[in-house]
Amino acid sequence: MPSNLKISISHSVAVVWMTRAEVRNAFNETTIAELTDAFLALGADPAIRAIVLAAEGPAFCAGADLDWMRRMAQYSNEENRTDALKLAVMLRTIHECPKPVIARVHGAAFAGGMGLVAVCDIAIASGNAEFCLTETKLGLIPATIAPYVLRAIGPNHARRYFLTAEKFDAAEAARIGLVHSVVPLQDLDAAIDELLEALMLTSSEAVAAAKRLVRDLAFRPVDDAVVAYTAERIAAIRCSADGREGIASFLEKRKPRWVTEHDAAANQGDDEEM
Repeated sequence: MPSNLKISISHSVAVVWMTRAEVRNAFNETTIAELTDAFLALGADPAIRAIVLAAEGPAFCAGADLDWMRRMAQYSNEENRTDALKLAVMLRTIHECPKPVIARVHGAAFAGGMGLVAVCDIAIASGNAEFCLTETKLGLIPATIAPYVLRAIGPNHARRYFLTAEKFDAAEAARIGLVHSVVPLQDLDAAIDELLEALMLTSSEAVAAAKRLVRDLAFRPVDDAVVAYTAERIAAIRCSADGREGIASFLEKRKPRWVTEHDAAANQGDDEEM
């Protein structure tokens, strides 16, 4: 039973709540381990169609827990490397989760918290959200989150915010590509529900393949290898069960299997909490 997380499941959607509101959901080694385990399990669960990463209390995630940082300061180089690798694996686990992951961002998303936003597929922020890569103020660098933040905001914006540790608001986060949209706090859940409704009309198999496609092709030149790779990927998905069902349902003017299954589950009700 997770001690720093709460997971609720309803209508094929899992919401992973970070529950350390008293420390603005700053993470420690326990949170890192629990997030890794949660996303591995949910990613492998065929009943889950989408995942929302959310936080209780006034902030999304303030970065590293102070007590954890005090312990890290006493670690040897080898101990720090082992500790940092666990964080890096957690970030990659969320990023590579085969299910679509939506970040529900409000309040502060600082340092590692900003990394959590960047590893998600879609990020929706409330108007009161604020962001900061605080590491250089502490004599550190945002190393483990860098691959994902760089992909989200690009090297030009990364140079500024990695170096200056400036705080910026939700509008700037949207402008530079860290979040996809900004809504008033009271409309945050409605905006996420709208996204989830769109995702429920898609094939889980195709969504997982589309996520891999983005990861594999981002920043690669369009050379012969990429042309061959994309042709191979579309050929494979056309011959898959979901590919054949999607095309058949379109031609037959009916809902595809995954939509009718979702509708049936929604009518029965499938709420669950972990």
